[in-house]
Amino acid sequence: MKIGLATLGFGDLTNEEMAAAAAEEKLDCVQLFLAQKDSKFFAYNKRSDVTGLAANECKRIADAYRSKGIDVPSIGVYTNLIEPDDDERQKNIDYFTEMMRVATDMGIRMLATECGAVIKDGKKNLDESLADEAYPRLIESTKKLIEQAEKYDVIIVFEPFFHDLLATAKGVRDFIEEINHPRIRVQLDPANLLPHNSLEEMFNALAPYVKALHAKDRTLHITPGVPAGEGDLDYAKFVALCKQYCPEIPLVIEYVNQTNYKQALEHLRLYL
Repeated sequence: MKIGLATLGFGDLTNEEMAAAAAEEKLDCVQLFLAQKDSKFFAYNKRSDVTGLAANECKRIADAYRSKGIDVPSIGVYTNLIEPDDDERQKNIDYFTEMMRVATDMGIRMLATECGAVIKDGKKNLDESLADEAYPRLIESTKKLIEQAEKYDVIIVFEPFFHDLLATAKGVRDFIEEINHPRIRVQLDPANLLPHNSLEEMFNALAPYVKALHAKDRTLHITPGVPAGEGDLDYAKFVALCKQYCPEIPLVIEYVNQTNYKQALEHLRLYL
């Protein structure tokens, strides 16, 4: 299987330096987050102004990786698609649409996101994030994004998380099948579903819809994720199921930075 690295934890590096680090580890790809020192635009669960990110600059960023043999199959967006304020939610959708333009200028055909969360006083408000009104907002936002995805010829992969609306393997599958559109697929991160599902349940439910994979870890009963090898995820079983169900999809290491990414990669490679 191919191995990749999410660029999110490497904000002190330029894209050229990030690409050099990936090439040194003989990685196959990166999942690009616009978080590098020379392209700081990423804003988790929010939005940023990328309207000034011109096509030639997009090409420069993508070419930093491809010139070293590193593929860039996807880019992270992660805006809030369930924002209760209609005007703010539409602005998030407009930002996502602009990110489709950026992705297209970079030659990227896959954009990753979560469903989003309502933040109050700097913290996730679970009552509002899981309220009855939130799911219809997610459906409405997704349908609007499908119209733009058709225009830009991209797909959107949703990443579930056990404290979000898309919190279980069955819940994610129900959402995908309700949307029923080939441009909406899944980015499976088993550590995000570990509190609710076994690895077998995740793959049995979602394998037909998985287009991207994350490889991090989680300690049971603890909310924050950790690097691969530092939690309770059974990596031998995880990798075996990846090989069985989706061997063509790269395993992208995340939740790492310059100090620990080599250890996480070493852990993953033990099972490859």
